[in-house]
Amino acid sequence: MNAVITAALPVFALILTGWLAARWRILGPAATDALNRYVVYLSLPALLFRAMTQVNLAQAAHWDFAAAFAGGIAVTFLASFLGARRSQPALTDRSIQGLAASYANAGYMGIPLCLALFGAESLAPATFTTLLTASVLFGFAIALIEFDRQQAPGIGATLLKVGRALMRNPLLAAPMLGLAWAYTGQPLPEGLDRYVALLGASASPCALVTIGLFLAQTETASSGPGVLRLVCGKLLLQPAVTALLAFYVFTMPPMWAWTAVLMSALPIGTGPFMLAAMYGRDARVTSRAILVSTVASVLTVSLLVAWISAHPLL
Repeated sequence: MNAVITAALPVFALILTGWLAARWRILGPAATDALNRYVVYLSLPALLFRAMTQVNLAQAAHWDFAAAFAGGIAVTFLASFLGARRSQPALTDRSIQGLAASYANAGYMGIPLCLALFGAESLAPATFTTLLTASVLFGFAIALIEFDRQQAPGIGATLLKVGRALMRNPLLAAPMLGLAWAYTGQPLPEGLDRYVALLGASASPCALVTIGLFLAQTETASSGPGVLRLVCGKLLLQPAVTALLAFYVFTMPPMWAWTAVLMSALPIGTGPFMLAAMYGRDARVTSRAILVSTVASVLTVSLLVAWISAHPLL
């Protein structure tokens, strides 16, 4: 319980900081847009690039683990994507809805929780889930959005425009460049590594403060069942599917299986909000779903941690 609160409290505090800054008129709407652009075009690409340069390609090749975690993501993404087809007919909006239901706050909350519960041995699978979430899932959602935005007469012309748009997108180009560097087997030069580490470290706090600013500057009316669908998908459906796959379909060490389940049970991260704001879509549902899922996860993740702690496989 203490580990959950310790990991979740900074998230609440940073969102509250942004909310208070807007309410007290310390920061206005212009700051919200500027902070969002800073995260999308500078800080988050640096974070993704550095994370991919440090990936251990040999250690990451645990295909059963990857299949179990990715399967939970895929089922949850598809359920939310299809569930939003009436209220959100545009492919862009449904893609953001699917992303929001399956995008875990892996780096900011998941890794500290895994280290507190399982120890240093969980760092490899926890890091791998973070990369799958922040790079593969994020890249897939961006590809769907760009396909919706870049459609032209003929499938060939459309795919060409989508490819060009994806290459120019910093949130996809940065991790691909980082992965290319990882293949060389060489560490980043010390000065460059320090630079991208400092730049990337500001991504999560700035994104969370931006959510607080956005929440304070938008209408307070409820977003209805959309928020409930995203929160239930993230906190209930995704960990349930992942557990089924990890324990009954694929084979892996118990600690890796429980790490997959715990990481899939985390609340929604800031990525969907950043993407909605980046493409000029309505971000009210995603911002509130992030807040509600984070609050609710104090209960749901605490129960899961208690269950894992009592499990004899540990």
